[in-house]
Amino acid sequence: MGQTDNGRSDTHTKIRLDKWLWAARFYKTRSIAKDMIDGGKVHYEGHRVKASKEVSLGAQIRLRQGFDEKTVVVLSLSDRRGNASIAATLYEETQESIEKRQLASAQRKAMNAAAPGTESRPNKKQRRQINQFKSQQSD
Repeated sequence: MGQTDNGRSDTHTKIRLDKWLWAARFYKTRSIAKDMIDGGKVHYEGHRVKASKEVSLGAQIRLRQGFDEKTVVVLSLSDRRGNASIAATLYEETQESIEKRQLASAQRKAMNAAAPGTESRPNKKQRRQINQFKSQQSD
């Protein structure tokens, strides 16, 4: 059970799910990762599990972050939180997951664009034009 110099562990090491999610930089702290697991926001191989569940290579994890839901496959194990480039090597997001997230994002943008009442206040030039129009109407 050794570790390489970049924090990635051998395949024989047992790592808890909350610790792996933290090391892969999905959540900022282990306690947040644990809360998300306990709250049903993280599914391991399609099932709700406890934070102490041991992660194995090739496992599929579905997790929710805000509006986005990601499905990732575990490529490597680590119990140390490294920089973002190292964390990105621990997993790979499935193509289907990427497509779903992009579609959902586009739908959210379309809904926000079509929502009434989201216009901003008129700027100075627009206020002058409104006042000028109103004064013309009252004449």
